[in-house]
Amino acid sequence: MTDIIIAAVLAVLIVVGVIYTRKHFKHQSGCCGGEGNYVSKKKLKNVVAKKILVIEGMTCENCKARVERYLNDMVGVSATVNLKRKEAVVSMDRHINDEQFKAAIEKAGYQLTEIKQF
Repeated sequence: MTDIIIAAVLAVLIVVGVIYTRKHFKHQSGCCGGEGNYVSKKKLKNVVAKKILVIEGMTCENCKARVERYLNDMVGVSATVNLKRKEAVVSMDRHINDEQFKAAIEKAGYQLTEIKQF
């Protein structure tokens, strides 16, 4: 009887492992519960300013995509994240308050540590 229970538990663990592994390789999950890596690129017609945002907490491509998505969802902002440098270069077609950037980064689940003028 004990052997059957152990075999059943192992079977369940294997099935769960296979499901999550398939999701991972399809980029439907990741180290941080990623939502996939697709980010629509956004181009601005009239760039008036650029800034570099230094961001802590990003560890993978899913993190990068998540930050880019949250920044690009802001009106008047186009962003590209460099994961190795832990930075986002943001272009703006209007004045954006630094607190708005901080709020977007924190909403994405990361920490904005510095804002540099471009």
